[in-house]
Parts: sequence; structure tokens; C-alpha cells
Amino acid sequence: MYAIIATGGKQYRVSEGDIITIEKLDNEAGEPVVFDQVLGVCNRKLRVGSPYLKNVTVDGTVVENGRGKKVIVYKYKRKEGYHKKQGHRQCYTKVRIDKINP
Repeated sequence: MYAIIATGGKQYRVSEGDIITIEKLDNEAGEPVVFDQVLGVCNRKLRVGSPYLKNVTVDGTVVENGRGKKVIVYKYKRKEGYHKKQGHRQCYTKVRIDKINP
């Protein structure tokens, strides 16, 4: 059994026991989280919502909050002496999927 959820502007295919990395949530480690934007559920047969399924949720637990690896953004214009170096670390939340409630 798997579900397709939407969070943080992205869509994820999840099953029970999966650990997914999503955009940062305000929950602390160990707190429960409920995803109610479920696009589809498959239990031998795929059910698809338009856009979301009613009365279907996915329960999870926050494992950790953190920041990803640094990405270097380098801007450069030739013959003008212009260059700018920036770094960016995206915040994330790791969530363990506990239960899919169809």
C-alpha cells in the first residue's frame, strides 16, 4: 500500500515505514505530523482525488530537522571585473511515515 502526498510544493510517493526528506516544518523531533493533502492511495487499486481525497490522511513522526549541503552560487560577468560568490543551505525535515489511513 502506498500514498501520494503533497507538501512544500512537491509530491511524494510514500509507504508505511519510509523516511522522507521534505521542506522544513515547524514541528520538533519526535512530534507527530499529519498530511491531509493526499492525491492518491493504492491498495491493489489506485484511487485518485480531484485534487485531493476526502477523509484520507497520512500520519508521520518527525525524525530530525537539519540543513542540507552547501550549494555555491557564483555570478560572473566577463570583462567587467564583476564576480559574486554566495552559498546556500536549504533547511529540511526528515519524517518517518507511520500509517496511511484510507
